Amino acid sequence: MTTKKRKERLDRGIKVRSDDIFALTSYREMLYVAVPSVLPVAVLLILPLILPTYWQKVLISTSVFAILAMSWDFLVSVGMVSLGQALFFGVGGYLAGVLDHHLHLPIWLTIPLATVLGGGLCTVCLVPVLRLRGIYFAMVTLVLPLMIERIIEATGFLGGTEGLTGLKPFPSIYAELYLIVAAMLLVLFAVRRMMSTDYGLVLRAIQENDRSVMSGGINIYYLKAQALFLGGCACSFCGAFMTHVYMFVGMPAFALDYSILPIASAVVGGMGTFAGSTLGAFILVPLSEALRGIGGLRTVIYALSLTVFIVALPEGVFHYIQRKYKQFERWVEVER
Repeated sequence: MTTKKRKERLDRGIKVRSDDIFALTSYREMLYVAVPSVLPVAVLLILPLILPTYWQKVLISTSVFAILAMSWDFLVSVGMVSLGQALFFGVGGYLAGVLDHHLHLPIWLTIPLATVLGGGLCTVCLVPVLRLRGIYFAMVTLVLPLMIERIIEATGFLGGTEGLTGLKPFPSIYAELYLIVAAMLLVLFAVRRMMSTDYGLVLRAIQENDRSVMSGGINIYYLKAQALFLGGCACSFCGAFMTHVYMFVGMPAFALDYSILPIASAVVGGMGTFAGSTLGAFILVPLSEALRGIGGLRTVIYALSLTVFIVALPEGVFHYIQRKYKQFERWVEVER
């Protein structure tokens, strides 16, 4: 009789007991539950105070892409694969620019108005194609921002290729940093909390088997429109925020970077958890900036790093870390 070994994964005892909050019996177990949530928040609140100016700007960009990645992950969870996060971002940015440049509204009004109006306008534009699935819906979301960009260029509308300049800035760099970090944490908490409710379970069911949900008498297209509005509002907020950071909005607001990098962040970090999308953004965006000094090789090394992440950890970095934290592995003999 020959024996072989296989790897067995078991939940840690603390993890098993902490699944029920009433089973926590020591400070060690309380720390086990609290540290994964509290430590990242504490680090994000301290970073703006210790980072140099350049990396403060990188932190702003990273937080923006984290929100875009969470929005993309959220839409995928409802069965809508979007390739057009740049659409939501650009519309929110231009709305904030128009409200500031033409109506002279204060910054504390332009951002929330652009957030809601941007999410609503993009939802209205995409409602007619909500019945499309998979690649067909994705292609529409990819084409729309490119089309709007060409219209602005050809007609000179909204400043044309020059864009809108001279917009109101934030009072200080710390106002920018803490606003976007707070917004990122709020989106992360809100989306994770919502997807764990009954409403979120219905949204996930649409992605898994929309026909079964329809057979239960639920209007899935109405729910998809709601999800599209929520995801669009998050991205429009990012566009409006960056408009006031740069004090400018123009055609680059519809750049493909705002569509592709959020997808890469979600894939590298781990889809379906939203925290994974955030972690992916905090890996890829600083990595891109760190490689900026090596010139043309930056793209090669960046692409190679992205490939290694995807091939070595197809489940995503967050899922891997979560598994290592909550489980231990051992080899056991299997008789044959």
